[in-house]
Amino acid sequence: MMKSPVKGLTVSSANPLASYLVHKDEVDAAIARVLSRGRYILGEEVAAFEQEFARYIGVQFGIGVGSGTEALHLAMRACAIGSGDEVITVAHTSVATVAAIELCGAMPVLVDIDPQSFTIDPNRIESAITSRTKAIIPVHLYGHPADMQVVVTIARHRRLYVIEDCAQSHGAVYQDRKTGAWGDIAAFSFYPTKNLGAFGDGGIVVADNPELAERARLLREYGWRQRYVSEIPGLNTRLDELQAAILRVKLRYLDDENSHRRKLAQLYNTLLSSTDLVLPKEKGNVCHVYHQYVVRSQRRDALKAYLKKQGVDTLIHYPVPIHLQPAYRGRLGDNGHVPYTEQVCQEILSLPIHPQLSKQQVRWMSELILNW
Repeated sequence: MMKSPVKGLTVSSANPLASYLVHKDEVDAAIARVLSRGRYILGEEVAAFEQEFARYIGVQFGIGVGSGTEALHLAMRACAIGSGDEVITVAHTSVATVAAIELCGAMPVLVDIDPQSFTIDPNRIESAITSRTKAIIPVHLYGHPADMQVVVTIARHRRLYVIEDCAQSHGAVYQDRKTGAWGDIAAFSFYPTKNLGAFGDGGIVVADNPELAERARLLREYGWRQRYVSEIPGLNTRLDELQAAILRVKLRYLDDENSHRRKLAQLYNTLLSSTDLVLPKEKGNVCHVYHQYVVRSQRRDALKAYLKKQGVDTLIHYPVPIHLQPAYRGRLGDNGHVPYTEQVCQEILSLPIHPQLSKQQVRWMSELILNW
């Protein structure tokens, strides 16, 4: 059985080092190209990656930024979301989603999820809309697309922006269009463990709307169109040349690596079908890219402890709902009730899944779980 580079583990939940080693020659060549060129911020590599990634998603514009959180922040700022505005999103997400809303000075209004897809329940949106609502942020959590047809229909009817949080859904598809191409504007993260991960922080804003894209581009660097002349108040959040060059290499392999993730998920589903675990399922006409393979069990903590003793690293994404965290109490919409969110946070467990994980390892872990 292959050993993890993390001491004491046989299988790690994610493995950025393995990702580097698989693409080492191309990544090293890309890094050398940047270093020898002598321009390290917003140069040829960033411009090329922005175009390539936007084309991959199916939109016109990409604006590389410093992180996924900043991508969401800029996307909202581009939509002129600020103090006094409300933004509807889910209580079950990374804290980055809500932190970005509050960076704009806006108020997050948190609603419940669909317990099967773990994404926003569209039936919960209408009751959360007020005269101050400016946008909806559907989060494509774990790689499963949200129900975008319904979300977009509600938003258009109520004249709200749709800002997609695609931090975990690189390459995921809903009704023949990739996530990131459904809303007015979208944000991706390139944190090292993502389906498309850099070897450092990074993110991108994508859009088809030229006005939103141009505003995001100005906001990225002090509001400059002409250097040192700020047309609008902006900030500094730039994707650097090294990360862009690395991402250009890895983007070429994204679909193949997502396909491998899907095959591993299908194998887990087959091998674990006889257990009492609630296994992930794809809803409707979607392509799930399994950023995480998330099961549910009422004995979650015991299973996690057992697997740890066997050398298997599992994680909980996310153990405490946003509205129960000290920094974000009181943000609930949905009439103050999010029962599915609170239930799943007690039961979810992310089993290892990444492109360098083998089928042999999945069989071994599944056997451990069956024995347990």
